[in-house]
Amino acid sequence: MSGKQIKLFLVDGTPGGLTTAEITNWTGHVLTCNRSELSDLYQREETSRTGVYLLLRDDEDALGSTRCYIGETDVIANRLRSHDREKTEWDRVVIVTSKDANLTKAHARYLESRLIELAKTAARVSVDNGTAPGVPALPEADRSDMDYFVSQLQIVLPVLGVNAIRVKEPKPSRDFPIFHLRLAKSGVDAQAQEIDGEFTMLAGSKVVASWNSVGNTASTRKAYASYRSQHEQLVDQGSIAVEGDHGVLTRNVVFSSPSNAGAIALGRSCNGRREWTSADGKMFGEWESRGVD
Repeated sequence: MSGKQIKLFLVDGTPGGLTTAEITNWTGHVLTCNRSELSDLYQREETSRTGVYLLLRDDEDALGSTRCYIGETDVIANRLRSHDREKTEWDRVVIVTSKDANLTKAHARYLESRLIELAKTAARVSVDNGTAPGVPALPEADRSDMDYFVSQLQIVLPVLGVNAIRVKEPKPSRDFPIFHLRLAKSGVDAQAQEIDGEFTMLAGSKVVASWNSVGNTASTRKAYASYRSQHEQLVDQGSIAVEGDHGVLTRNVVFSSPSNAGAIALGRSCNGRREWTSADGKMFGEWESRGVD
């Protein structure tokens, strides 16, 4: 796969502040900032353009601990001012426009529909859009251009820490071993692999049907409540299919860590770096530290 050059510019010179992102030879332009920086954002020429936007906020009970709303508009600044008045629960915005200002209303509606569809398919965030607009008809050449535009967004947004539309199914690498996690009494027989730098539990893994552990301390109870919520969301969205006394993953699912994946599989806390083991008995932590003195 050929490399990509992504240009990030910290407008105010601080990490986490107003940031622009571009890919060389791509017409798209991405701008992100915290809600507290809207006044600075409105000074930018990009906010007078047609485009799409994502409103993001942290939520422990949401998929990936993030909620996301996706919209489109003729004038970005006007729509954000409306959301600032009427939509209270968001902390960060990402706006997507075109450097050549050639995005039309029809293009923006197409992008909005595709991004909502991808976000729901990816299931990495909870999507706050009540309904998904249908994909509007575009001329064949325009549709091809917009699909390419979306493919570039799937590259640049994760670089900004936004994984909402990161749906491309990673191909397992033969160079990376498959790790196993088994607990016979609970019917757990899970497989996982590090794919594209992410710990991924593989489709077909058998996990607990429900998450019922209760912690003894306040901090443990909070952690267990988070695991329970995550497990329930995976069941609700169909990523875990309950079959009798166990659940089965219907697709590859990315987790924040081996311990997170193990906890969801086992129905209890898990030291994933020790409990996930390869066919030759090597612990994930040992494999992860290979070649490190």
